[in-house]
Amino acid sequence: MSRAFVNEDNAAAQADQPVERQISAQPNYVTPTGLAQLQARVAELQQLHSQQTAQGERADKQRIADIERDLRYFNRRLQSAQVVTANATDQVRIGHWVTFADEHGQAQRVQLVGEDQADAAGGLINWGSPLGRALLGAKVGDEVTWQRPAGHLIIEVIEINAG
Repeated sequence: MSRAFVNEDNAAAQADQPVERQISAQPNYVTPTGLAQLQARVAELQQLHSQQTAQGERADKQRIADIERDLRYFNRRLQSAQVVTANATDQVRIGHWVTFADEHGQAQRVQLVGEDQADAAGGLINWGSPLGRALLGAKVGDEVTWQRPAGHLIIEVIEINAG
């Protein structure tokens, strides 16, 4: 058998395997809500895995491989989770809701959360994002620089609330 056919077989087998989800190098800080969401996601994936494998020969092998990949990822995220509770509001911490205004007085309210909980459209900002890093540690009245690809923006922290 030609060596080319062996390599094609290996390539076909590898193509069926889903690409592993990369784990971030930053610490996995999570809010209590973020931890609950991770736990719920792992439980959901475990249930889906059980349902798929119970189907035996009728099971969708690609779907099972995708579920197993996601289970590996979320189990690692759950194991590395460091729960952060933000009670004091003297400076911005993970879990806080922060209201800030830009140079034009446009106000925005966001919550700093862990990366798995982040949802920019919902106002949940990853603490390690450019906006999260700009706000982290700031106090009411502080002006900080939000380093954006569209250009730097000076923002002022107006209010800090516990999550």
